Amino acid sequence: MQQKEQSMIRTLGAQVKEFKKDSILTPVFMILEVIMEMIIPLLMASIIDNGVEKGNIKYICLIGGIMVLAALGGLFTGVMGGKCAASASSGFARNLRAAMYENIQKFSFSNIDKYSTAGLITRLTTDVTNLQNAYQMLLRMFTRAPASLICAMVMAFSINARLSSIYLIAVVVLGICLFLIMSRTTKYFQQVFKKYDDLNASVQENVAGIRVVKAYVREDYENKKFSKASYNVYKMFVKAEGILTLNAPLMQFTVYGCILGISWLGAKMISADALTTGELMSLLTYCMNILMSLMMLSMIFVMVTMSMASAQRITEVLREDAELKNPENPVAEVKNGEIIFDHVDFSYKKDSKESVLKDVCLTIHPGETIGILGGTGSAKTSLVSLISRLYDVSKGCVKVGGVDVRKYDMEVLRNQVAVVLQKNVLFSGTILDNLRWGDENASKEECERVCKLACADEFIEKMPDGYETYIEQGGTNVSGGQKQRLCIARALLKKPKILILDDSTSAVDTATDARIRHAFIEEIPDTTKLIIAQRISSVQDADRIIVMDDGKVNAFGTHEELLKTNSIYQEVYESQTQGSGDFDEKRGDK
Repeated sequence: MQQKEQSMIRTLGAQVKEFKKDSILTPVFMILEVIMEMIIPLLMASIIDNGVEKGNIKYICLIGGIMVLAALGGLFTGVMGGKCAASASSGFARNLRAAMYENIQKFSFSNIDKYSTAGLITRLTTDVTNLQNAYQMLLRMFTRAPASLICAMVMAFSINARLSSIYLIAVVVLGICLFLIMSRTTKYFQQVFKKYDDLNASVQENVAGIRVVKAYVREDYENKKFSKASYNVYKMFVKAEGILTLNAPLMQFTVYGCILGISWLGAKMISADALTTGELMSLLTYCMNILMSLMMLSMIFVMVTMSMASAQRITEVLREDAELKNPENPVAEVKNGEIIFDHVDFSYKKDSKESVLKDVCLTIHPGETIGILGGTGSAKTSLVSLISRLYDVSKGCVKVGGVDVRKYDMEVLRNQVAVVLQKNVLFSGTILDNLRWGDENASKEECERVCKLACADEFIEKMPDGYETYIEQGGTNVSGGQKQRLCIARALLKKPKILILDDSTSAVDTATDARIRHAFIEEIPDTTKLIIAQRISSVQDADRIIVMDDGKVNAFGTHEELLKTNSIYQEVYESQTQGSGDFDEKRGDK
């Protein structure tokens, strides 16, 4: 456990980076501030004993001037300490967010599958803020409090060791009580951030699907779900904070107990000429310093306890290694769009006993148009995901351009394999901004050309601002079919050797679908095209068609060949040509 914590501290400490100077200066300024504060009670005792009681105005003015300088020195060092701490903690938080975000960008799909979107957002926001506050408190209070405690104890014992022994009793009692309190609250703070994930997930899901929520009049249901998640966070905090509230009365009891004890014993010692009035005033001042230092330490322990759970969650993301990495000497060129599946098995989890794809053997020639049909769960998307190495095979190999995809530089491979996924995503920005995801240096003329190929130009030109029309986040101000065509155009702008359309024309009418396919044949004949579809009309003109069934290639041939030899294809063709229906509907009736 200790090694794990040390490793976590090293991982987080590496993100301090350029803010090491501020992180070092903060404790230095805090210690100087404490020294200035500790001098003042001694000077005050000297004024009372040697100035006020003796009526020495000159001495009072001299020591008073020194006290003013000490106070100004304490003020300056305190301000500088606060400034450096703010800079260091804010910079630390910035570096943490940047490091996590950068590492997340390297994640493969299998890495992303381990974390929920809401969980990652919580780590990037709430958890980082907790660590930022804890780091600032450690730099300032964790230096100031022990330094103040030690200096005050030394000063107090130098004045009167017998009377100062009351402080030791108070420190021991408070230490035991704080330990008991913290041990109880730790488990609640460790659980509360998991509840934050649920809360963020509820908000994200509701906002993303607000149109569906309103269409089905489910506002009350969503309110109840959010209230439940919010109440769980509230409940955990109440339990933890309820125990922590014991800190204040316990501290006050100890403070007043010490003041009464010192005042009572001090009065007796003054009567016996064993203590001066100035020394008693100094001891009472040091009493407050000691006990306030203990209060600060208790606050530090609270913050550290809260932040430990956050630290573990952040470290988990920072240490997550991408499962897919470039080889030592990667191939930097994709020769052509040839695709070979050589006895490929695949499963999403390494320890899974059941494979998603089973012994797949295929050879696709450069420039071919390949249709892919199959029911839901037949592993169509899994098949094409291996081509651009979004996942790695479990057995066998996938070759593109005659080379195993695991030997390519991943950026080079993915630039030559354009994928239009099932879930089409557009980002906030203009239409041109979204199109240039395919090629950031593309001219407007190039963007217009690919939009014509994807039949997107017809609706773009009708928009008031044309290609400068602003797309809302998620593409909420365009229809499903328009979104699909923009995503196809974006993929074409990459000028890929392989183009994969994963059911990407499902929201497009059949006439537009036909025009898009015809444009592909005319304009990009050398690009290998893989079209996943539910409609046979979308793939029947393909050079060959793959029929997937339960993770296996059930058949592979032309439209005419499959109509003669494959029962699955025949059934689906009949269901779609004789009436309504799609692939899933017919196979489900069987």
